[in-house]
Amino acid sequence: MADDIREIIEKYALQNAVKYRAAPQVGAVMGKLMGEHPELRGRAKEVSPLVSSVLSEVARTGPREWEERLAEIAPELLAELGVKKEPEKGLPRLEGAEGGVVMRFAPNPNGPPTIGSARGIIINSEYVKRYGGRFLLRFDDTDPVNKRPMPEAYGWYLEDCQWLGAVPDEVIVASDRLPLYYEIAEELIWRGGAYVCRCDQAAFKALKDAAAACPHRGQSPQENNALWREMIEGSLGPGEAVLRVKTDIVHKDPALRDWAAFRIVTTPHPRAGDKYRVWPLLDFESAVEDHLLGVTHILRGKDLMDSERRQRYLYDHMGWEYPTTIHWGRIKIHQFGSFSTSALRRALEAGEYSGWDDARMPTVRALRRRGIRPEALRKFMVELGVGETDISISMDSVYAENRKIVDPMAKRRFFVKDPHPLEIDGDVPEVAKAPFHPTLDLGLREIPAGPRVLVSADDLSDLKVGGSLRLKDLCNIEVVATAPLRARAIGTDPHQAKEMRLRIIHWAPPAGVPVRVMRPDGVDAGIGEAGIREDEGKVVQFERYGFVRIDSVSGDEVVAYFAHR
Repeated sequence: MADDIREIIEKYALQNAVKYRAAPQVGAVMGKLMGEHPELRGRAKEVSPLVSSVLSEVARTGPREWEERLAEIAPELLAELGVKKEPEKGLPRLEGAEGGVVMRFAPNPNGPPTIGSARGIIINSEYVKRYGGRFLLRFDDTDPVNKRPMPEAYGWYLEDCQWLGAVPDEVIVASDRLPLYYEIAEELIWRGGAYVCRCDQAAFKALKDAAAACPHRGQSPQENNALWREMIEGSLGPGEAVLRVKTDIVHKDPALRDWAAFRIVTTPHPRAGDKYRVWPLLDFESAVEDHLLGVTHILRGKDLMDSERRQRYLYDHMGWEYPTTIHWGRIKIHQFGSFSTSALRRALEAGEYSGWDDARMPTVRALRRRGIRPEALRKFMVELGVGETDISISMDSVYAENRKIVDPMAKRRFFVKDPHPLEIDGDVPEVAKAPFHPTLDLGLREIPAGPRVLVSADDLSDLKVGGSLRLKDLCNIEVVATAPLRARAIGTDPHQAKEMRLRIIHWAPPAGVPVRVMRPDGVDAGIGEAGIREDEGKVVQFERYGFVRIDSVSGDEVVAYFAHR
């Protein structure tokens, strides 16, 4: 085992050394190692001395030796250095797709779709639209313990797929199809491609790490089939047996050695209850379903390359042809943390969020509630493409696309955050007539005004004695006092304000409606014009503040969700 890891470390160390023409640093090599081989993360203390040892050996030679050695043990890594990988913009052509494709998006329904899920939904469906064929939504829900499905999440996925313009041609639920998996497992056993292992977990791990065969590996198909029936019928309990797929027990990557396909689980499933007690692990279930459903192309993260390598052993045993696979890199969005549904669920249960559609959540439901349009998200994901390079991006690109869509149709409204009263002496109109839109003819709205209005705390620093400004669509004023805030009207003509180059601020009537704006970075409270009550469910622009979606209107207040500026 140590020799296998040492060889992997040497490859990554040499690649780093050749790339930068300098002896590699421990941190860089450890990062690459743990990123490409997550199964080693729990053994960091054991691996770290090996890394240091290998790096010491590499440092004793020079660039020419590094390149020669890398060409000898890992020519593919040397070739990688000659190719500058850039994220592809837009969707590349799919090889072999001209006659139509069958694409699938296969989530575990342990929470609603996240922005990461939206990428898979959109890109798979987009390829089907391009080439013709079928788009499948398959729920890989066969883990009732570690990634326990949420009954509500099945419906959430269907709702969000429809909203995203990606209605599936067929919906498949894995937990409904266990008899199919049992049939394949039995055939695999009779073909000699699987065996029932009764080692405990620690014992098998020790054997696997030593590249040694489990003592049960040589059992006959008859013996394995009998033990398989005992697993299903209840003679064996959880942890007493697993069905393993035979691979190469001395493969250089321990993660590929005789992987587990089925385990005994007695925890009731949220959908299937206690109907089944032997459940397939994801690599088996997903591989079988891709074959049964005729999937032609698989889009998956490059972190799942080991899954493909494991699954190919199963396909070889069964004589199946593996689908074409496209691997893409991870995306990180600056405004959000983890997309892990399990992590988000724990945070939600701990009270950190108000729900799955909390404005701070990286879920499709939250974006929809904030007023993001599906066309904007779809265009963003398509332009993002499917390159293997990990990328770090900003939601600003989505917001820019959304702005193009909502700006022409969004009414304008006044909302004053953290309001402060302003008394105005002189001739102030009792009603302001303001346009619903600055360029489109959407009509005028009437806002009660008068000698007392509310202005935002954000504008107080500009209100200095002797200074002049314009209250938008109302009048021009000169400040006469700041404590309390007081001004005098100096006219209503907007042309006068333009000639005087007056700064323009918005305002709200004291008798307006209380408004709370739920933002990804907190909550803003203030007063808005009463007409906001008419806009429930719509996206409007709070002038000088940003686009919001009016979420709810009650007798006491309006709640809006912030979209973007």
